[in-house]
Amino acid sequence: MNTPGEQFALFDVDPEPVDDQSEPRDTDNAATEDTDTQATPTDSDDAPSTPAAPQETAEPPTGEHQAPDRAASVGQESIEPTPSSEPTEPDTEHKPWEQLPVGAAADGHALIVTAAATYSPSGQRLTGPVDSIDKLDKLIHWAALTPLGVPAQVWIVGIDACQLLGWTIDPGSEDDVDDLEKLRLRAAEDLSHVITTTLPALTDTGWELRGDPGHVIHLSRSIGKATQMVDVVLEPYVWTYWNKDFGWGNRIGDMGILGNPAAGTYLPDADLPAARELGRRLAWSAEYLGVLPGPTPARTGAAVLDKIRRERTRTKKGIVVTTAGPMPPIDHTPRGDFEPAAGWIRDHLDSDDLDGATAIVTIDQRAAYLASAGMLDFGYGTPTQLLGDAAADAAAADKPPFGIWRVTLPAAAQYALPTKLPLPHPAMRHDQPVTTWITTISLDGLRAPIADGGMGLDTDDLAITEAWTYPEHGRALDKWAKTLREARAIATTTGDTAMKRFIGTCYKGYVGRMVNPDMWTATRMQHHHQPLWRAAIMAHCRWRGRRVAMRIARETGRWPIRTMTDSWVYLLGDGQSVADDSDALGKMVVEKHADLTDDTLLAFATAETAHDVRLAIAAAYAGTDTDAGLEAGDDDGGMGE
Repeated sequence: MNTPGEQFALFDVDPEPVDDQSEPRDTDNAATEDTDTQATPTDSDDAPSTPAAPQETAEPPTGEHQAPDRAASVGQESIEPTPSSEPTEPDTEHKPWEQLPVGAAADGHALIVTAAATYSPSGQRLTGPVDSIDKLDKLIHWAALTPLGVPAQVWIVGIDACQLLGWTIDPGSEDDVDDLEKLRLRAAEDLSHVITTTLPALTDTGWELRGDPGHVIHLSRSIGKATQMVDVVLEPYVWTYWNKDFGWGNRIGDMGILGNPAAGTYLPDADLPAARELGRRLAWSAEYLGVLPGPTPARTGAAVLDKIRRERTRTKKGIVVTTAGPMPPIDHTPRGDFEPAAGWIRDHLDSDDLDGATAIVTIDQRAAYLASAGMLDFGYGTPTQLLGDAAADAAAADKPPFGIWRVTLPAAAQYALPTKLPLPHPAMRHDQPVTTWITTISLDGLRAPIADGGMGLDTDDLAITEAWTYPEHGRALDKWAKTLREARAIATTTGDTAMKRFIGTCYKGYVGRMVNPDMWTATRMQHHHQPLWRAAIMAHCRWRGRRVAMRIARETGRWPIRTMTDSWVYLLGDGQSVADDSDALGKMVVEKHADLTDDTLLAFATAETAHDVRLAIAAAYAGTDTDAGLEAGDDDGGMGE
């Protein structure tokens, strides 16, 4: 450890030009300042949001931001292109969001390493290539990065940069395996082995490894009473990590801040443009979410909530939930989701459905889960069990407490329910009663009038025998939802499709992971295990959709022919619209649209089973751009599971 004020030659190469009037960097103090922020990654946003860059450099060139090619960038001070007075042709090679300005909010919290050089996220060239583990250690020590919601990050971009560190593998070809999961597992094992053989160069200098190494290498070391944590992320090998956020079951999915190859939002192919775009995304996350992106979208969502929780703890304003909310010890737990998503399709269409129909339209709730998360009261604390009359009396209140209720859903056939809508609850049956558990959201929905999508039941009709209710309740996710909502709006306004999709994966992934305690085993993370919050969000989206479907039926005479989670499919006539005018979250927007032909109309007219209707819908949408719908609603029929 060098003494305060001591200078050393980084990598034994000429340093980048510095301002003659800049003061020497006190690397020891920089590494240990604000010990509370270094103690754990979740205590990190006490650190300044925009600390001084690791080294003073010239201001980046001004002018239009665009990703340069490798030849134009090597040896310059910045990833940004040098402005020119000569007119330039419009850049059609890169995606529109890759031209957006790069901020500095992640500087001092993250570094980007390519085979050509090391850069700050804002694009300033800091050092030459990192071609040994020893130099990586020196780089981390010199940079004195501070965490921001998650540990500080060093991103290794490109296979060539990994090769300089000895971190390369030959994963083989997809054509040589029957199961892609086998290829991934083999690649992950090989990568872990390759990295492990090089780690003594780090561990001998005081670093400790947290967990097994893979596409992320979690490093920590003690500095006095504090602990410095740094995550080294190998961008070319993110695909080797299986996580449901990443959608490996669908072959390629969202890879967190890196984007989705199938959706065209992954980083550019060339290393330097990729580094520039990654820096932009890191800075965007730091500025608009207040945190660096976590290793998965769900972890990013958790980091945003933890930042808010710490702010509320300091100010003593707002709800602070510090404990997990596991499922109460109940008998007969429903299989699968506690509150299942809606999944229903008509088994035939009649003349009223087809009369005047000229188009098929799918509408979807805009960011449905995010909307519900921000407006619901969630329960927390130690739940109380209620039995018999006590449970029934609590359910009969004007505003029943947050909790779960054991009810008997009556047979639907004895009620005058709309025949062209799914039954009010997925567990309900036409011909027989069903005893099950439901959340307070479903209890309210069943009691709502039929005209509002409910069933008009009294609590006596539900034969409630048991309940678990919570002593505390409130909008625990209101500010979290607001932060993500505002970030999403900025991405939408600027045409930043990559970050808009990233926000979608963050809230879907986080809400989806609330149910899984294995995601939150660390003591400081256990408060994220809230399965009943997730169940309430799912139920709220389902009931909101039914209420909208009833309104559409009153206003247009049209009924849905299919629903999946929070989307509804309609056949409409000329001039008819079933979408909302409002831009608010949770409102219905058009996900897909296609004109009907004589053949597709005939397919609907002759359908005799639900399978036939499903095939007719698929035929009507054949050849349309289905991905546009994901951008409109952002929920894609699932919880990021």
